[in-house]
Amino acid sequence: MKRIFGFFYKETSVLQEAAYLLAFFSILSQVFAFFRDRLLAYTFGAGSELDMYYAAFRIPDFLFVTVASIVSISVIVPFIVEREHIGREAVRTFIDSIASFFSILIIAISIAAFFAIPIFSETLFRGFSGAELSKVILLSRIFLLSPILLGFSNLIGALTQAYNRFLVYAFAPVMYNVGIILGTLVLAPHVGIYGVAWGVVIGAALHLLIQIPYVVKLGLMPRFKLFFNFESIRRVIGLSLPRTLTLSTNHIATIFLISFASLMATGSISIFSFSLNISSVPLSIIGVSYSLAAFPTLSRYISKKNTEAFVKEMATTTRLIVFWSLPATALFVVLRNQIVQVLLGTGRFDLNDTRLTAAALGLFSLSILFQCLLLLFVRAFYAAGHTRKPFLINLVSTALLLGITYGFVHVAGQFPGFQTFVARVFGVDDLPSTAILMLPLGYSVGTIINGLVHWVGFEIDYPGFTRQTGKTIIQSIVAGIVVGIITHATLGVYGGWYEPMTIIGVFLKGLISGLVGIAAGLGVLALMKSKDLRDIRQGISRKFFKKGIVAEDPKIV
Repeated sequence: MKRIFGFFYKETSVLQEAAYLLAFFSILSQVFAFFRDRLLAYTFGAGSELDMYYAAFRIPDFLFVTVASIVSISVIVPFIVEREHIGREAVRTFIDSIASFFSILIIAISIAAFFAIPIFSETLFRGFSGAELSKVILLSRIFLLSPILLGFSNLIGALTQAYNRFLVYAFAPVMYNVGIILGTLVLAPHVGIYGVAWGVVIGAALHLLIQIPYVVKLGLMPRFKLFFNFESIRRVIGLSLPRTLTLSTNHIATIFLISFASLMATGSISIFSFSLNISSVPLSIIGVSYSLAAFPTLSRYISKKNTEAFVKEMATTTRLIVFWSLPATALFVVLRNQIVQVLLGTGRFDLNDTRLTAAALGLFSLSILFQCLLLLFVRAFYAAGHTRKPFLINLVSTALLLGITYGFVHVAGQFPGFQTFVARVFGVDDLPSTAILMLPLGYSVGTIINGLVHWVGFEIDYPGFTRQTGKTIIQSIVAGIVVGIITHATLGVYGGWYEPMTIIGVFLKGLISGLVGIAAGLGVLALMKSKDLRDIRQGISRKFFKKGIVAEDPKIV
């Protein structure tokens, strides 16, 4: 047992190692997420039940982003790092005060939301019937428990991150998906979609509980106090408010996109949500892993006023994100049909649902790189104390995203040829209800613009940053094009994706084609003498093939 706990709570302080660790558990979490979504697709299909389920998530999720962001890792970690220099008791006083204030705030707002949900649901989801809307309201009220639990998990997670215990933090999302899977398998057969909702609550509880033992061992488990340190709270809110507003703009955009989808054909919300979930896999594995791994280091460089090291760390992390993201984009666009058919093509999720979801996935995948970079740039601005800039950029970009999406929907309605053209590019022009494709198209265009503006804003603040990334961008673009072309050509050997095949056959077809494409891309990078490829290879070699002591009982500080 000591070895198990030591393994989970072992310190990881090197960027590459921390990123690989976070990426590994992101992949593991995504495996569970795939199983979760496959269960949902098999059980409910792209129909009204899942439409209601995903719509009901919106308001509680918005509550989590706006209120629970007060105790988010990006906000709390710099304060913990700052108090490390004073002593452990200073960290404890800060954590107790923040936890006590947050407890009162999140519970009070959740109670208010409980009574306000019917008003918001009736306004946002006008496409549902009266009975369906009642179900959405009840599901939303169940989901209100989730932001409370996940908010406290964020606070605990800030401690595990600040002390470089990345493994236990990375494992928490796995437990979250385990809870939803249990709800789908055990509860849903008896109470339907409500069982899945309670699974979400169970998953949120597991997300919190897995991180508590280390914090208890550390001696920093939050204690409730009636009297707060208002100076600390004022500083935290002052820093978190712009971040909260920044994140809320992104979630407001998603709420409105779901609202648009509710007015379309039945199953549109499910197709939108499934494709968005799958497209977020590279975001979780690449963007989240590298931005989380880099954030504590970026914060420390800023606290030491070492701007040169700060920019160098940002350039290194950006290069690694670009290195992985562009080939991933090519793979997701080319292999979209195989990916969706393997993950969701089962039970009540029929062939038309599969093809339409694959087309939506292809459109979402166009912005993978910029989704990943946005996480890094926002965290870098926060580490540097520049909180207004990302808020203003996101505010304008979100308004632009919604305007572009509405424009695409309007143009598709007025000029059906445009919608048909987009559908034909992704091979679904023979299907009805392709209007849903306008939503991921607008999302990707808006996200790309948002990412580019953040990049320019960072370059203005830290001139010379772009020069340190230019070579990697060019090499990764070339490698991505090669990966896409070779993967597509290899797929052609097998014929059309829609031919009758078993799931194993489709999986092997996509896997072999992808591996051939990746091998070609690596070959091109090797020929171009990619420094990033060499650094990654050396990082993996150091992590897994280092000499000396094979293993030692890790110590929990």
